[in-house]
Amino acid sequence: MRQITKEFPGVKALDRVDLKVRAGEIHAICGENGAGKSTLMKVLSGVYPHGTYEGDIVLDGEVVEFKDLKASEGSGIVIIHQELALIPELSVIENIFLGNEISHRGLIDWDKARLRTIELLARVGLEVDPRTPVKSLGVGQQQLVEIAKALSKDVRLLILDEPTSALNESDSENLLDLLRGLRGKGLTSIMISHKLNEIEAIADAVTIIRDVKAIERLDVQDQPLDEDSIIRGMVGRSLEARYPSRDPRPGEVYFEVEGWTVEDPAIPGRLLSKASSFHVRRGEIVGFAGVMGAGRTELARSIFGRSFGTYRSGTVRIGGKEVHLTTVEKAIEHGLAYVPEDRKTLGLNLLDSIRDTIVAADLDRVIPRLLIDELAEFRAAERYRTDLRVKTPDVNRGVATLSGGNQQKVVLGKWLFTEPEVLILDEPTRGIDVGAKYEIYTIINRLADAGRCVIVISSELPELLGMCDRIYTVCEGRITGDLPAASTDQETLMRLMTTTTSAA
Repeated sequence: MRQITKEFPGVKALDRVDLKVRAGEIHAICGENGAGKSTLMKVLSGVYPHGTYEGDIVLDGEVVEFKDLKASEGSGIVIIHQELALIPELSVIENIFLGNEISHRGLIDWDKARLRTIELLARVGLEVDPRTPVKSLGVGQQQLVEIAKALSKDVRLLILDEPTSALNESDSENLLDLLRGLRGKGLTSIMISHKLNEIEAIADAVTIIRDVKAIERLDVQDQPLDEDSIIRGMVGRSLEARYPSRDPRPGEVYFEVEGWTVEDPAIPGRLLSKASSFHVRRGEIVGFAGVMGAGRTELARSIFGRSFGTYRSGTVRIGGKEVHLTTVEKAIEHGLAYVPEDRKTLGLNLLDSIRDTIVAADLDRVIPRLLIDELAEFRAAERYRTDLRVKTPDVNRGVATLSGGNQQKVVLGKWLFTEPEVLILDEPTRGIDVGAKYEIYTIINRLADAGRCVIVISSELPELLGMCDRIYTVCEGRITGDLPAASTDQETLMRLMTTTTSAA
């Protein structure tokens, strides 16, 4: 890609970016949120067609002009977006060949499609019945279905946007192994990722984009990759530490949950939370660790206004007094806030502006006399745009126009606006670059230092160990451990995350 420039109204998204990828390599693209990584890949894959950008795309020495996604796929370029493009109700076969059906005399040849699906699933290492509905598969398995779908199109260049952001460590490692295997068979891959340890482990070369410009190319052939050099290129400076220092001074117990039991709304008798009990002190950061499906998110959402599952038993006490958080509105009134892991489905209305979103969880603050005080609304939105360094020139922009990481900052700003006493953060740094992570960690520390209770649910164990004062482990809906972060390690957490036997 030569001198690619892409502009949106009032915003330059790419400024004369060059990208060179060799055949048969895994090429990583790194940069802060909003740097232009996904935009560059949308140009390459035809999502943004020729004529909407300046510069050239050169494939096998020839300039190509893609008018749409299908044209790029015809040249062997396939993109897998961060939000998977699968239809949950359809089967694996139907998803893999959707829009690319195997037909005979105008009718779909299901026998050939099934046999071809079996071959593709074997190639990506997924052992499931091709007739299985996608909604019954785990996120890691769905990611493999997406790759099988790409392979069905005779892909030569596979683009993956944050492929492991929603995966646990085991699924992430399986995916990286698959990419290594595909590289060995000559497939070229471009991977956007914020997980620097994965890039260091798998990439043959890295292009770093900062402030919509390509800053640097790092090549394994010249020197081994290391995370510090990637960070310096991304943020323009060294990060002396991944986690800001803090002197924890927890106070009295403020938030308590006892015997919390919740049933799966879809499967009667299946418990998502089994008599779970925990507490958080004022000024304390408490982590929750567990493998995917352990019940961490279900526990948090069921407590936050019983917004998930069927409540069976259990009590919540705030400041020593029992409260009944039977609706989300009541949870907010009692000082709770919940930043969900799925920002696009549960955290945002993608039709809203940043300005509308920031105040959405507590409109009373900007409605003094029945009508919204537009100046107060603007000031609140502008304050959080500045404090959280949301990359947008204007709070009247739609949240749908932001990068994933900046959308996450807006969701966080929405709940900080409510000035909560108890803040639950579910995967708060998923899909966020290392510089933005540090900013969010600093905000979390600031809230704890002000005496707020902070709960962090994360699949990244180093993050929990680096940020939290205590860590609860969860396995199959049961809390199996309560450990001081300063004196534990990843192996201990993992052991408790995979056992249903409660430990001290």
